[in-house]
Amino acid sequence: MKAEKKCTTYLIAPAQRIATRSPLSPVKWKRNIRQYKGTILKKVFHCDSPRDWYVCDAAVLSCFDHRFDPGFRMFLQRIGVVNPDYIKVAGGANYLAAPGSDVDREFVLDQIRKSVRLHGTRRVILMAHSDCGAYGRLEGGFHGDAQAEAAHHQRELARAAATLTEAIPGLEVQAYFIDFDGVWDAEIDRLPVASGQ
Repeated sequence: MKAEKKCTTYLIAPAQRIATRSPLSPVKWKRNIRQYKGTILKKVFHCDSPRDWYVCDAAVLSCFDHRFDPGFRMFLQRIGVVNPDYIKVAGGANYLAAPGSDVDREFVLDQIRKSVRLHGTRRVILMAHSDCGAYGRLEGGFHGDAQAEAAHHQRELARAAATLTEAIPGLEVQAYFIDFDGVWDAEIDRLPVASGQ
């Protein structure tokens, strides 16, 4: 009976309230309000986040295209990246590889420097993906040629790694290309541009 009452209190009643979209009772509403330096904050969702400070396993520079996010996160866990600092911008490593805006490049480098300073990051993972809008997508930018696209991104990742190691020496840099079939090691250390040649 005790377990049933608990289930009703914590699972069924909130679900019914959401389903009917009825507001919280005044008593519960007051419990979910917090004053902070004269500002009123209302709690809208409860979660338990870890309070312990962490050392970052890797700063991860990637595109914000969500299609590849679930698979790449699983891959990161597989290679031991449990506490990443994500840096997501359209085109990802393109900001370090392309000869575009110095302001954009410095913004990304500054985010990596902050990860190093605040969370002790020693490794950076660069990610590029297939069908990226910043590169004109697979059809527009590469005329549907997946091999040409992968080769282009491999060169871009190597350029990005070279820019990064020149700007912030001492970091371990890894680069990966992800397509609709999986994650591929870009093997940037095997390309001439990666070693500055």
